[in-house]
Amino acid sequence: MPAVKPEAKLLPRKELNLNAGKTERETQRNHAALLVSPEVAAFQVLRSVDSAGGFNGLWDRLDVPSLTDELQAQAAAVNRGEMAHVEAMLMNQATALQAIFGRLVERGMNSEYMPAFEGNMRMALRAQNQCRSTLETLAAIKNPPVVFAKQANINHGNQQVNNGMPMSNVAVPAHAGTNPNQANELLEADHGSKTLDTRATSNTSGKNPSMAALDT
Repeated sequence: MPAVKPEAKLLPRKELNLNAGKTERETQRNHAALLVSPEVAAFQVLRSVDSAGGFNGLWDRLDVPSLTDELQAQAAAVNRGEMAHVEAMLMNQATALQAIFGRLVERGMNSEYMPAFEGNMRMALRAQNQCRSTLETLAAIKNPPVVFAKQANINHGNQQVNNGMPMSNVAVPAHAGTNPNQANELLEADHGSKTLDTRATSNTSGKNPSMAALDT
């Protein structure tokens, strides 16, 4: 009976998946879309963090396509309105900032000279302020503010009605207000080559016996 060979160990993939198009032009567009995608940008940042020792060598055992798939899944969840991962991220960041704040305060209090004390305390207060801002963002996501707006209806007579009760003021059309002398300009409309101008001086008419004043 032949010996069973152990399965070959699959090494983690280090290349991104690219969907090949039906034509060369489509493949090029897919390549460009992958290059500018948000998950690839996050992938590059994570890789740079690991190269600096941030992940303690975990990158060597990381499957790159699985990472980009997870980043896409997180973005899709937010698009569907599922904010659990975002809330966890903000809470963890606030906790980390709180730890930084405590450590810097401790270093400042143990400083012997004023410049070191001032520098540590300044950075500690920055971390504390950022922690507060992060918690405010989390609270806004959990309990979004409610905006109350009054509904206004405009009838055909340009009279504004609010909640079924007419208001005392009259709504102004959108185009009104651009010319305060609009009523006067209507009297100066051009009809052919003549213009009606109420400011022009008229000639004195002759006497008309039939229009003479009556003697008392």
